[in-house]
Amino acid sequence: MFFYFSQFLSFLAMPLTLLILLLLTAFYFTPKSRGRKILGTGIVLLLLFSNPFLSNLALLAWEPPYKSFDEIPATEIGIVLTGVTNLNKTASDRTFFGKGADRITQALQLYRMGKIKKILITGGQGLNPTNSYSEAELLKRFLIMTGMPEADVLIEEKSVNTRENALFTKEFLEKEGISTQQEFVLITSAFHMPRSKKCFDKVGLKTITFPVDYYSHDLKYDLPSLIYPKAEALLDWQILIKEFLGLLMYRIVGYI
Repeated sequence: MFFYFSQFLSFLAMPLTLLILLLLTAFYFTPKSRGRKILGTGIVLLLLFSNPFLSNLALLAWEPPYKSFDEIPATEIGIVLTGVTNLNKTASDRTFFGKGADRITQALQLYRMGKIKKILITGGQGLNPTNSYSEAELLKRFLIMTGMPEADVLIEEKSVNTRENALFTKEFLEKEGISTQQEFVLITSAFHMPRSKKCFDKVGLKTITFPVDYYSHDLKYDLPSLIYPKAEALLDWQILIKEFLGLLMYRIVGYI
C-alpha cells in the first residue's frame, strides 16, 4: 500500500501535474469569455498531448516493427546514422551518449554475431556543437575501445542531415572503391527509419532496414498509463511531429 501511495504523491508533485492543476484552477475562476474558451482549449490539448497512452498509440502506428537478429542476412557493411551523442559535453577519454545509443550498440551486436563485417558511421557535427569532434569520430573511438579493429570501422563525417547521410555515404563508398550495388544494413532509430530508408533509396543504395531505439512500448492498460499525464508524452509528440514535417519537406524538395 505504501508503494502505491508514494507513487501517487510523486505524481502530484510532478511539475506537469502542478501546471495542469493550476490551469484548471485558473479556468474555474476565469469569467465566461473568449479568453476562457481559449484557456479551456489549451487545457484539453495539454491533457491530450501529455497522455502517455495516446502518444504511445501514435508511436506504434509510426514506428516500423522491430526485426530479430535472425532476420538479418550476412552482409558486408552496416550503415549507422548518427544523432546519438552529446556534442555539447566534451571529454577526451569517453563518448557521452544520448537516447539513441541503440544505434551503435546494436550495430556492434550485429558485428559480433557476424551479420555485418564492417560498420560505416555517417554523421558530422550538426548545429553549433561545443565538441570539436564529429559524431562519426566519437562513435569510431567507442567501437575501437570495445575491441573492434580500426580497419572494420569506416566513417563519413561531413553530413549534417538525413539527405546528406545517404548522399555522402554513396560518395564515400565510391571513393573507397566499395561496390554500391550490394545490399547494406541500414541502422537508425525506429521513428527515423521511414525517412532514412527513402533517402537511401533515392540515391540508389539498396538497404535492409534494422530499426532500433524504440520510443514506443507494449500497450499497457493500467491507471498510470491511461490517465496520468507525463512530460515524456509531450516529447514523443514533438519527435513525431518533427519527423512527419521532415518527411513532408523532403518529399516537397525531392529528397525522397
